[in-house]
Amino acid sequence: MSGQTELTGPDFGAGVNADSLEDGKTALGHANGEAVLLARLGNEYVAVSATCTHYGGPLADGLVEGERVHCPWHHACFNLRTGEALKSPALSPLACWTVEQRDEKILIIGKKERDPLAATYPFQAAKGVAPRGIVIVGAGAAGSAAAEMLRRCGYDGRVAMIDDDFGSPYDRPNLSKDYLAGNAPEEWIPLRPVDFYAKHKVDLVRGRVTSIDAAARTVHVEGSAPLTYDSLLLATGADPIRLDIPGADLPHVFTLRSLTDSRSIVNAATSAKRAVVVGASFIGLEAAASLRARDVNVHVVAPEHRPLERVLGEHLGDFIRSLHEEKGVVFHLGRKPASIDAESVTLDDGTTLGADLVVMGVGVRPRLALAEATGLEMDRGVVVDEHLQTSIPGIFAAGDIARWPDSHSGERIRVEHWVVAQRQGQTAARNMLGANEAFSDVPFFWSAHYDVSINYVGHAEKWDAVEVDGNAKAKDVTVRYKRGDKVLAVATIFRDDESLQAELAMER
Repeated sequence: MSGQTELTGPDFGAGVNADSLEDGKTALGHANGEAVLLARLGNEYVAVSATCTHYGGPLADGLVEGERVHCPWHHACFNLRTGEALKSPALSPLACWTVEQRDEKILIIGKKERDPLAATYPFQAAKGVAPRGIVIVGAGAAGSAAAEMLRRCGYDGRVAMIDDDFGSPYDRPNLSKDYLAGNAPEEWIPLRPVDFYAKHKVDLVRGRVTSIDAAARTVHVEGSAPLTYDSLLLATGADPIRLDIPGADLPHVFTLRSLTDSRSIVNAATSAKRAVVVGASFIGLEAAASLRARDVNVHVVAPEHRPLERVLGEHLGDFIRSLHEEKGVVFHLGRKPASIDAESVTLDDGTTLGADLVVMGVGVRPRLALAEATGLEMDRGVVVDEHLQTSIPGIFAAGDIARWPDSHSGERIRVEHWVVAQRQGQTAARNMLGANEAFSDVPFFWSAHYDVSINYVGHAEKWDAVEVDGNAKAKDVTVRYKRGDKVLAVATIFRDDESLQAELAMER
């Protein structure tokens, strides 16, 4: 989704005084009818587009760190000199502007656009190391980001990306948020135009991978010729869980994972008056909020006694519940569905809830069968080293299936976050080209509920103390999850700078 910054501040085309901007600072202005961010780096002045290429976040409100600017919304990062997108979820670079200094004036005189996959990434493929052919299994967040990174690194060998989801790659986080709520048109959902991958010589192969022969370095795809590889990336993602209860397979019962799923729920919601969401997960509650935006009555059924308590703790869990209740959502906590029929859901205590539409948001399972059959080391996921390489040389794994050694927590973790998957795909791509780069990014995700977005950095499966600074009900809070003296994770509401600072502190 693309935002639009109003044209405010000085007209950089007319010029501004050179001493009006301090070193390491930015200024928002405009040139030729477009918003521009001017930055001073020592005695040099540079200028880039003022909005993030992900969802249009205002970079003037972001955090400047040396030659980098971090988006305040979803933590994308760009190089101020080159415009290069250094961290997802932004995939495309910022436009750069030509800056001239004339006497004591700084003027912006022209704009420089470029192909988003131009070979300008700082790491270039090492000669004699780069594989001749790379196969990527999965065209989700990790797989598509890896394919793009290969081309951004200057790799000109064969790249094939295989997926049996015929709509991929697309913006999966939006499927439970604005798209489901009716606030984002479908043309915003694809990550790239239809001809993008062909233009950049990425073969998008549609079909199911039936097996991998690691010894022969061959991938077998149903309905297609086998594909050989020198390096392979497994990015198979996860499948949504459908509860094994009577009526779970009825036509008005949906899971929410794919674009097809979201489309189906949108179609059903046009006539539905009553919906039951099973599960108080992030996906379940985002779906509840989106259905309320469509004026559907929503009941949420979940076994826990507080929404999201396992991830966010009591303070934010209570706030999330009250926020949804204010919007008309009715919770049935401490309960499970026992059966579903054409017009209702019956709970395990005998309560009957009317339902024209049922959404199961009870989590996902990583798609591990292919990795297991290939003989990779497993531990509740695919075991990878710090470079995201599996137990078989030449095979890498990224995204929902990968369990990696997290440098911040000191533990092996597996995380089901969109941004983590993208960043791992990018790191794996560079390592397939010989970069030998450890994956050290701190996990990040965001969750939208009506007009409230929660940003979360770090990873805390368990903690022994929670520090709350502010009040969630005032929509102004920072919550820190600690083990001993160490901050494992930080959740914030409308404290974008603190969220960015927390991420940088953890990475250091």
